[in-house]
Amino acid sequence: MARTSTQTAARRGLLGMLVLTLALVGLMFGAHQWGSGSLTPKLGLDLEGGTQMILEPRLTGTQDVSPEQIDQARDIIVQRVDAGGISGAEVTTQGGRNIVVAIPGTPSDSVLNAIRRSSQMQFRPVLVVASGIPMPEPSVSGSPSVDPSASPSGSPSAEASVDPASPAPSASPSSTSQSGLPSAFTTDETPSASPSASPSPASDGASPSPSPSATVGSTGSTDPTSLEWITPEIQQQFVALDCSQPNALEGLVDDAAKPLVTCSQDSTAKYVLGPVVVAGSEIADATAGYQALPSGQIGTTVEIALTLKDTGKQQYGEISKKMLALPEPQNQLAATLDSKVLLAPRFNEAILDGRASITGGFTIESARDLAQQLKFGALPMSFDLQTREQISPTLGAEQLRYGLVAGLIGLLLVVVYTLFQYRILGLVTIASIALAALMTYLAITILGWSHNFRLDMAGVTGLIISIGFTADSFIVYFERIRDELRSGRALESAVAQGWARAKRTILAADGVNFLAAGVLYLLASSNVRGFAFTLGLTTLLDLIIVFFFSHPVVALLARRKFFRDGHPWSGLDPRKLDVKERVYAGRGRFAPSAAAQGSAS
Repeated sequence: MARTSTQTAARRGLLGMLVLTLALVGLMFGAHQWGSGSLTPKLGLDLEGGTQMILEPRLTGTQDVSPEQIDQARDIIVQRVDAGGISGAEVTTQGGRNIVVAIPGTPSDSVLNAIRRSSQMQFRPVLVVASGIPMPEPSVSGSPSVDPSASPSGSPSAEASVDPASPAPSASPSSTSQSGLPSAFTTDETPSASPSASPSPASDGASPSPSPSATVGSTGSTDPTSLEWITPEIQQQFVALDCSQPNALEGLVDDAAKPLVTCSQDSTAKYVLGPVVVAGSEIADATAGYQALPSGQIGTTVEIALTLKDTGKQQYGEISKKMLALPEPQNQLAATLDSKVLLAPRFNEAILDGRASITGGFTIESARDLAQQLKFGALPMSFDLQTREQISPTLGAEQLRYGLVAGLIGLLLVVVYTLFQYRILGLVTIASIALAALMTYLAITILGWSHNFRLDMAGVTGLIISIGFTADSFIVYFERIRDELRSGRALESAVAQGWARAKRTILAADGVNFLAAGVLYLLASSNVRGFAFTLGLTTLLDLIIVFFFSHPVVALLARRKFFRDGHPWSGLDPRKLDVKERVYAGRGRFAPSAAAQGSAS
């Protein structure tokens, strides 16, 4: 019964190994046939080459950049690169001013833009909104005045944190005066154009919190929703802005403490926005998914759910309470992304829990990319692409060939040693190593398709070293079997008892390797991480193969007469095991020798 149970377990292990291998093969060919997968692993920057970008900070006037800002920007770009699954990329600084990003292969424009864009979401109150098409110059003299009633049909919308039932304001003929300007500039409420009427904003970088009673006055206090922010200069910028032009916002300076004249992301609307009331740095978390319906089921609308920090939660709650009493469009809070209006919803209730839900025609992929960028923070400044060029491999095909030759030499030495030491039993080691190589190839190729994993020279080194680790597991197992045979056990019993002892040693050794690989991957630089990843991957595959292939095969071979009777070529010949007090009795058993029996009598 025990023998039947052992055989059944061995066959099940081999069947599981076969199913896993076929599943990986099918996945690789399926990804190649119906997806973007390849039949070969992706190579890293040092083996294949790639694209190098030099990012230059966008500065105006006497503005300068500090080393701390460059280091912060580099750290954020590294996080974005890692989160995007771009394996083997290198991000460095150049001259304490520029940032150099080298990416393997030929990345898409969307990937490059996602790396260099600031992705800084800010919340600003809407002061004026109109169509994105430029209006004719006014033919009347005097200072125009402000009435924030014009609003285009292209206003974005949002859900959850705003009133989803409120229709977006639409432009109508009544919103345009005979002068050609929207009615926002034709009432008599605009402050005087004299210097005393200009707002006195807070210092650069500040994000003023809304105050219901604050107005521009002699004390210098400001109200972000006040129309006094609209100076003649702001009006001129607003009238001249043509959002349909590709370079409409070129050279735009986004100062958090000052009003902003900008466009919507779809270029259908243009806005005058007040100072920032909730900064992008107050975003604690950002996740993308499908919005839940009132019934609790998952709908088809893609949303980005934002969670604000304590300060941002308070600021968001205060501005939402204030805007409830304001007219159109001053009751709208614009969410700007990279200085463009992503959406500008109105409030019908105060939002006090610090949770905002943003929708706006996202796909699930674009929403996830944006959520990652927001989650990992905003770049401390905007960057322009200075140069973009293809770079050649730093090591090249010749060095890769040398590495593969070294691996083949090591594999050949292992094969020779196992055949010399274990004879036919050594074929189990060779078959196990071959299966490990196949599984590693499949895993690396599939990871290249699914997670953009790229094999660099450090990773190749990890694969070569893993040959020795894999051979160690089989040596431990076979020596344990030999020890049990020396103690007088039958072969099947020696296999079972030897496995019970060997697997503890194998688990301990592979556990140490896996722990070392994990520490290296988390703490080391990008070059060493390739070595750590392949080391951890091959260690995991070693355990799978030993448990589900090597041991089951040896357990089944133990029933064969060739091994059971200790054939000289089996690797289990008793005369080769230094058994001096026992002689082999056949059928896997040892009996006391005649000399031993005589001395005992």
